Amino acid sequence: MAKTQDYSKMMTDMMGAFPMMDQKAMQDMFKTHAQIGEKMSKVVLEAAEKSTEISTKWTKDTISRMGQITAVKDEPTEYTKAATDFASGSAESAAENMAAYAEVAKKVQMETVELMLAAGKDMQEDATAAVKKATTEVSSATKKAAAQAK
Repeated sequence: MAKTQDYSKMMTDMMGAFPMMDQKAMQDMFKTHAQIGEKMSKVVLEAAEKSTEISTKWTKDTISRMGQITAVKDEPTEYTKAATDFASGSAESAAENMAAYAEVAKKVQMETVELMLAAGKDMQEDATAAVKKATTEVSSATKKAAAQAK
């Protein structure tokens, strides 16, 4: 029978072939990415919550106005007035709610840009620190090797 391939051993061997100079730097990088993900999730969830609130309010307002339009009227002209009032109220409500959605989108855009700028700065600092450390280690190793060669 064919033997099943041990993929965990294969992955361990493969990762061992690519030595990492600084595990702490890798951990910091993953932590930074996780923090960015958490902050972005918070922005998205807040936007979804606010959008849901706007939708709910808009729906309640529309249902309320529908009650007024469906009520029995004494005069035929009152039906026309109720329909006109409903249409103008709906148009006004639509404008207000679309402006509210635009504010939510604007806030998400601003927060996202701020997060990306901060993340870029953090990543640049992490990369600079890692390069400095690697340079120091390589320089030290070179000096040792040169001293031993003498």
